[in-house]
Amino acid sequence: MLQKDDLQLHFFEFKNLVPAENYGQIYIRTTSIENLYNTFIENKVPIHPNGNLAEKPWGQKEFSILDPDSNLITFGEAMN
Repeated sequence: MLQKDDLQLHFFEFKNLVPAENYGQIYIRTTSIENLYNTFIENKVPIHPNGNLAEKPWGQKEFSILDPDSNLITFGEAMN
């Protein structure tokens, strides 16, 4: 389980999963994305090689990580 403030994510074991073949992903909308990103960096959470914090053409600031089973977890905040 991962917790940050009032947000909790629960992960479950799937013994038959082959991580290299996993295409699972989730998108989490958040606020203060720079603070969240910096917290991940400070805690040495690996950022996806193509997932550094960036402004996207679709109006979101986003960054991504991979969990140990290669699930893509993207965090985004609307740009105003």
